[in-house]
Amino acid sequence: MLYKVKAKLKKDNLKDFFSALVDGSIESLQPDGTTMLKAMKEALIVDENTIAWYEACYCPTPFKHERATVYDKYLYAFETTLVYEIKDDIEGKSFWDYLEDTYYNETYSY
Repeated sequence: MLYKVKAKLKKDNLKDFFSALVDGSIESLQPDGTTMLKAMKEALIVDENTIAWYEACYCPTPFKHERATVYDKYLYAFETTLVYEIKDDIEGKSFWDYLEDTYYNETYSY
């Protein structure tokens, strides 16, 4: 099932989040690590402290495993909406670019 997801950032943990995304530790998680990595590469900052993205999940409780293993360490206040297709309706700046800039030189602003 496909979901549109919104979540708020735990800003104190963003460097750790980016490190886990790029060092392969999230990508290597089974069965959904590569899906989470792809989702974060496509996520957009839609508000000062909120990101949004599309992601597939087939759990009876949406993102239960992803949240328990990764997302709840770095994100909170999740909103999930079941959708039938990805639409071009999320507008904002690249979350990945923001993470890279925060990680490497801490000069990015919303």
